[in-house]
Amino acid sequence: MTLPKLETPIYELELPSTGEKVKYRPFLVKEQKVLMLASESEDDTQLKDALANIISSCTFKKIDPYQIPMFDIEFMFLRIRGKSVGEKVELNILCPDDNKTRVNVKINLEDIDVHMKKEHTNEIRVTKDIKIVMRYPFLNDMVNITDKSDTTSVFAMIKRCISEIHDGDKVHNIIDISNKELDEFLDNLSTKVFENLGEFFVSMPKVIHSVKVKNPKTKKTGVVEIEGIQSFFG
Repeated sequence: MTLPKLETPIYELELPSTGEKVKYRPFLVKEQKVLMLASESEDDTQLKDALANIISSCTFKKIDPYQIPMFDIEFMFLRIRGKSVGEKVELNILCPDDNKTRVNVKINLEDIDVHMKKEHTNEIRVTKDIKIVMRYPFLNDMVNITDKSDTTSVFAMIKRCISEIHDGDKVHNIIDISNKELDEFLDNLSTKVFENLGEFFVSMPKVIHSVKVKNPKTKKTGVVEIEGIQSFFG
């Protein structure tokens, strides 16, 4: 006797970066197993591959997970996860007033959105005629970036995310610039311009959610910002 084929519900979301409507389904048990094993391994490459597989499979291969910004990846994954294992998750959060006490807080994954600061721009002015045009980090860009505040990591991320360098009407595409030329160009930037490049990553769109937390010991209420995919795992 043949076992019945299971129907999978289909949902729709709006891609934060473009507003494009994308159909998706919940992930299956076999996909969840791969994700759990990758998360337990603490291996960046395994986790990247697992996320990419889920995004691609659950959007019926309409989305290339390696060609969309990380904030799209995070937003889509949380929506997919919500429809797969439930929208309500319980997180154990550290109270901000004493940084010692932890409390359990329930949040709805459907309430989580992508936020962008009003002053954010992807064009960094170097001089009157020269500007750097940045792109948002992709999934591959995040591999092996262990410390976002580390100078080497910051420099590497900036290099990865430069899209174009404009000199008046002349546009230098990153694919036409050698690694040596780019290093020399960045080394000769002013500290202020380099800080502005770093600010691009600080102010770029992020999946972030603010929750109120009441400390049962001090009775004080504070606000905690939850950011990043793994922060939303209970």
